[in-house]
Amino acid sequence: MSALFGFTGTLRDSPQALLQRMAAAAGADREDRQFAVASGAALGAAGCAQTVAGASADEWRLVLVGHAHLAGAPARQPDPNALAAVLLDDFRASGAAALDALHGDFALAVHDAGTGTTHLAIDRHGVHSLCYQAGPAGLIFGSTLDAIACHPQARLRLRLQSIYDYLFFHVIPGPATVYEEVQRLPPGCMLTWADGAVRVEPYWRMEFREQPVADRAALKQQFVRTLEEATRRTADGANCGAFLSGGTDSSTIAGMLARVGRRARTYSIGFDVPGYDEMHYARIAARHFGTEHHEYYVAPRDVLEAAPIIACSYDQPFGNASAIPTYFCARLARADGVNRLLAGDGGDELFGGNARYAKQQLLALYHRLPAGLRSALIEPLLLRNASATRWPPLRKLRSYVEQAHPLMPQRYETYNLLEHLGPERVFTADFLGAVDRDAPHQLLREVHAPFREASLINQMLGIDLRMTLADNDLRKVTGMCALAGVDVAFPMLDDELVAFSATLPAPLKLRRTRLRFFFKEALADFLPQAIIRKTKHGFGLPIGHWLAGDRALGELAGDNLAWLRSRAIVRPQFIDELSGPLLQAHPAYYGTMVWLLLVLALWMQSRQDRHGLTI
Repeated sequence: MSALFGFTGTLRDSPQALLQRMAAAAGADREDRQFAVASGAALGAAGCAQTVAGASADEWRLVLVGHAHLAGAPARQPDPNALAAVLLDDFRASGAAALDALHGDFALAVHDAGTGTTHLAIDRHGVHSLCYQAGPAGLIFGSTLDAIACHPQARLRLRLQSIYDYLFFHVIPGPATVYEEVQRLPPGCMLTWADGAVRVEPYWRMEFREQPVADRAALKQQFVRTLEEATRRTADGANCGAFLSGGTDSSTIAGMLARVGRRARTYSIGFDVPGYDEMHYARIAARHFGTEHHEYYVAPRDVLEAAPIIACSYDQPFGNASAIPTYFCARLARADGVNRLLAGDGGDELFGGNARYAKQQLLALYHRLPAGLRSALIEPLLLRNASATRWPPLRKLRSYVEQAHPLMPQRYETYNLLEHLGPERVFTADFLGAVDRDAPHQLLREVHAPFREASLINQMLGIDLRMTLADNDLRKVTGMCALAGVDVAFPMLDDELVAFSATLPAPLKLRRTRLRFFFKEALADFLPQAIIRKTKHGFGLPIGHWLAGDRALGELAGDNLAWLRSRAIVRPQFIDELSGPLLQAHPAYYGTMVWLLLVLALWMQSRQDRHGLTI
């Protein structure tokens, strides 16, 4: 794992000693650590040699981690420090404009001792993470919250709103963190610390500029060529393998790796549970592309072993249960000698691949009806008439109107689990009194605002690039690969490919309810037809079935939910109801909430021991 960390201000102890502790807390590899200490600041970068760089000039210092390259430069850059030196010269000459030419995934810190100014930045899509605490004593930053916690002036007070947001989104969305006084830098943004104040500004924004298509065949060729080059760039110089779930994106990346590499190795996870196992499709893709394929079937005993390790490895509560198969897949690759995995994340959010996009397309049809008809007839009849639920056809129509009635982005959370259960049923009254229940909706509105004039599909893609991808899926994959000890890269998030996707007309992403229309059309002769036709699944985990049916796993959940009872967050009555009749009656649905609470309890106990966290 690579990591960035550091601080401004002065200390009694050696800055290098603190940087070493921050590197260890961030989980960084010991293979390569670079420290840059200057007047008033100490910067550090650590990780494998391929991803760590440093440069200095006069009073300037720069450290960089990631798979980065400069626009117009060759894909292969054997000396990362040469890249850092060029980048530092650009920063000295033009400041934040230097980031315009920096592509790939990265995190960097730059300090100018002459002015006492520090800059932090991460890549455009949030592959890398940077957290920071700013105060009178200075700026503390790190790739993880645990790195920041090493600093003697770190302030780690639990943020109750983040706990509410966690159960709403299943992750804690940025820029907030689980701690009151620590923030997370948003994707595509640069932070400037100067004169005791922080300023955060975007240096890049996703802009959808749909262009008419004159030559579809030429466009397909451009897309395939760009995707192949992105795969070649991210695989270059590494002993590489690929995740292979059997879905469209992972199959595409596996196939491209086979095309550009001498030896393509793929890794898949299966589940011996009907309706969850996708291994059949992974094998189809592996045979089609001739990869050296490896498989592992995750069982409840694996979850029992890994759940506490995984929950505590994240620097804040992280409730995506598919982190478990991702971890075992990365561990399988690492045992096979792979040092970098390629992942297909980003394809759904760029080319329209999530099932909810088709659902929202259908819901949007409701708003094509005249407003007067909706407000004067349909909604009084179906939403304010109790008898409308007695006749099954009307009940189904009422459900449609209830989901379709809100406008975007409120409509995007129609199926939210916390809202379906009811916050009053889940949380204690005192806890609810200390949080803002509208805050998640407000955050959603803020994320949606730059895309409100875009086509519906691009509105959804804009939200998902920021929230589903940056806050959830990328954190899942990077976190689990780091835990397994393997590097990871994302060819689908190549900046040139992202720019290409932004110009595609909306019907080429979602044609009526046909997902990723152009993507599949362009790769129709590349991917197996079984992969083209299959419905989306991914590394979904049958966690609810296992929590309900496996005794040892149920006991792990029960013990940790019992610990949570006394924390004054979740109502004890709800814990009893959830872990008893609700879970047994509908394990696939309510198992998600059991898992969220289990992860929360495990994480809180680990930080109580490590940092003295209290609530």
